[in-house]
Amino acid sequence: MILHTKKSQSLVNRFLKNEGGTVTLFAFGANQSLSKHSTPFDALFQCVEGCFTVTIENETHLIDKDELILLPANIPHSVVAEDASKCLLTMIKAIN
Repeated sequence: MILHTKKSQSLVNRFLKNEGGTVTLFAFGANQSLSKHSTPFDALFQCVEGCFTVTIENETHLIDKDELILLPANIPHSVVAEDASKCLLTMIKAIN
């Protein structure tokens, strides 16, 4: 599946969802954000286009294209697109 978005358009497209986790593509316009929240599972956040500011607890990281960062389970985090940007979020559910 190939997705094309306009620079000011936001988009959420879930590619995979099963008992092991999810893989979701997010597209943001400049300065669009996800407010502070937490999830019960670890997630890998990968910038595939543009640039993001990712804040985990009180630590801020600038994530450029082709970089990724771990969003730990149960730790508050937020995301801001610095310009028109896309990211791939891989949520990993622990199976005990």
